[in-house]
Amino acid sequence: MTKCKLEYIWLDGYQPTQSLRSKTMVVEDFSGKVEDAKMWAFDGSSTEQAPGGSSDCLLQPVFCCPDPGRSGTSFLVMCEVLDSEGKPHRTNGRATIMDKDDDFWFGFEQEYTIWNPDTSKPIGFPVKGEPGPQGPYYCSVGHGKAVGRDIVEEHLQMCLDAGLNVEGINAEVMMGQWEFQIFAKGAQRAGDEVWIARYLLERVAEKYEMSINWHCKPLSGDWNGSGMHANFSNTTLRTCGSKETYEAICKAFEPRIKHHIDVYGADNDQRLTGLHETQSIDKFSYGVSDRGASIRIPIGTVQNGWKGWLEDRRPASNADPYMVASAIITTVKSAKVPVSA
Repeated sequence: MTKCKLEYIWLDGYQPTQSLRSKTMVVEDFSGKVEDAKMWAFDGSSTEQAPGGSSDCLLQPVFCCPDPGRSGTSFLVMCEVLDSEGKPHRTNGRATIMDKDDDFWFGFEQEYTIWNPDTSKPIGFPVKGEPGPQGPYYCSVGHGKAVGRDIVEEHLQMCLDAGLNVEGINAEVMMGQWEFQIFAKGAQRAGDEVWIARYLLERVAEKYEMSINWHCKPLSGDWNGSGMHANFSNTTLRTCGSKETYEAICKAFEPRIKHHIDVYGADNDQRLTGLHETQSIDKFSYGVSDRGASIRIPIGTVQNGWKGWLEDRRPASNADPYMVASAIITTVKSAKVPVSA
């Protein structure tokens, strides 16, 4: 019999930003298939998800992949949290996604900052003062510009070894700020892979005695914030060939600003100021190639005859991708598209 390590991962109940939690189950001869992973339980009173007198919460496995960070036969198991009656817990954003047929495809651009806990600043920042202004750091190479590459490269390889559909990485506008991109056909699968990738990044950073700062504006001043731009499409957007249909879908977002901002991450008002490639948090706009708009219509979509995708640029780096996808799907489905589409 082969002993296998299964790392069960879930989201806790902390607000306004949930954290990742995990614990290990040791089993014999696990198949590697999520349907063969047992339901488990945890103490919800220790994670802000249940009172002490009735503390059991359930872990329902929903996604499984190899765990490249451990020796031996090991797997990562992403779980939904259920209450003691087996119903989706109030903190379970995944259960709110109405995309059972996987018609919606999502590509999340996850930005983050590698954080030095000894200086309480991004990696590479001097102990006193700040480095030179942003400009040379984006997609950079070279000492003093691309800082933290060892962590980033190790994380990328771990994601690939886990079988996650990572489509790229790059250094971002602020020193110590980086990004990875995850794409999946199906909103729930996209969220699963983003959360697993976040988990792996936290674990790599542990090894280097660094932290990952997910806050959307980790430094005040003339520094870009961190986002999680959400690229999305459904069959209509991928095939319609109609500018009018795209505009109708974009316009459906305008009266629902609060509906989206409420789930697009804590402290997003610090990031969505109208500066640093953002639209103001209380305004809505869309435009072709406009990175200062709420929703950008990619030039590739236009060049492809209005067949492609849209990018919602408002989600913050600390947002829950499940909740972001859920809100976008609800709004797109509410759009009154032209009958000819």
